[in-house]
Amino acid sequence: MYLCTCKHDTLLIYMIDTAAFQGKKAVYYTLGCKLNFSETSTFGNMLSQMGVQTAKKGEEADICLINTCSVTEVADHKCRQAIHRMVREHPRAFVVVTGCYAQLEPARISKIEGVNLVLGSNEKANLVQFLSEAFVNRDEVASCREKENRQTEGIYRAEKTKDIKTFAPSCSRGNRTRYFLKVQDGCDYFCTYCTIPYARGFSRNPTIASLVKQAEETVREGGREIVLTGVNIGDFGKTTGESFVDLVKALDAVEGISRYRISSMEPDLLSDELITYCAKSRAFMPHWHIPLQSGSDTVLKLMHRHYDRQLFADKIYQIKELMPDAFIGVDVMAGCRGETPECFEETYEFLQSLDVTQLHVFPYSERPGTAALHIPYVVSDADRRERCRRLLELSDEKTLAFYKRHIGQDAEVLFEKAPRGKAMHGFTKNYIRVELSPSEAKEEYDNQLLNVRLGTFNHDKTALKVEK
Repeated sequence: MYLCTCKHDTLLIYMIDTAAFQGKKAVYYTLGCKLNFSETSTFGNMLSQMGVQTAKKGEEADICLINTCSVTEVADHKCRQAIHRMVREHPRAFVVVTGCYAQLEPARISKIEGVNLVLGSNEKANLVQFLSEAFVNRDEVASCREKENRQTEGIYRAEKTKDIKTFAPSCSRGNRTRYFLKVQDGCDYFCTYCTIPYARGFSRNPTIASLVKQAEETVREGGREIVLTGVNIGDFGKTTGESFVDLVKALDAVEGISRYRISSMEPDLLSDELITYCAKSRAFMPHWHIPLQSGSDTVLKLMHRHYDRQLFADKIYQIKELMPDAFIGVDVMAGCRGETPECFEETYEFLQSLDVTQLHVFPYSERPGTAALHIPYVVSDADRRERCRRLLELSDEKTLAFYKRHIGQDAEVLFEKAPRGKAMHGFTKNYIRVELSPSEAKEEYDNQLLNVRLGTFNHDKTALKVEK
């Protein structure tokens, strides 16, 4: 059988021995960002086309696919735990490990007993081909680099970054109502604390025309909402000479897609033109996620970020001026090297003053090979935890206040399928989570846009209930 897949705008045809996969069962485990989840879903769809079924809970699988993350030391540890657990629970399975941790530590992962195939970022684009070749010969362990490579870590990483040039298209739903469209991969920023450029390579993207085709295919599959994902999506166009604003305009014209959300946008790449266009667009929602990392200019310079706090504040003001009800999420890192108590207080007070909705808080993690390790001031683990606690409390205050302002208002909600007998949930245009009681929920509401009146909080204050 021939298997077709797209790479940029080119249709590639591969000879795959699908007979070896007929009736096989697979399990998938994903760690990390929305981009990873989107890619895993795409891999699952491709294997399904080859006759592979998803194993049910409790069933032993023939294939295990683990898509890893390496954004923090904790993430690395969770990846290793997940690999060992998969090997233990599926002792006869063919185990494939890919993703950022696989790119950074291929030799270490390939030495884990039970792992059969390790694919880095370059090879991940051809996962099905590598899997097909290796699956018929279980005695061979393939990796994205030869295990015998004994070069130093720094040289090894630099070579891998330089060599990562492929782009693996992905537009998948998985088990959600929302589809995730991968519009960009890689990053050229090299912030001092971050290993992502080493793991995913330099910024690259497909053409606008190819992405529009994927959005149109989503319409044919019944999709109503698409989230644009990537590593640094505001950098879209490096490969093709196009711009992110042009992409937004082209996608906005795709009939049948009711909603688009932008997963994350660096503040220095969030142009006035983009904000203005989204404020009046047909389908781009008043929902933004903007990484801040620190509200101290001193720390931002140490991080090698591309903006200062004034630019960030200006972007928040512009969004709220044009979209007063916009949901704005903000990434913030606690306890990075160089963040003195005074710098943290600057960050806290700055965030307190901003009209933002939610903080995605995470503690700084030491990453081998990063420039941040040369910054002398180190924050203790206890202080990192305390700073995270304070920021999370501030986040809860802001989110609850945002939700309260919308109680009693009418809103359009896109509902998602719920287990039988459980409450149904969905989101408003500005990303307020809404709960429909089990007695009111109906199966036909799945993937439907319904106008409702927003009531009070549910029992754990994670959503507003639909007012009867």
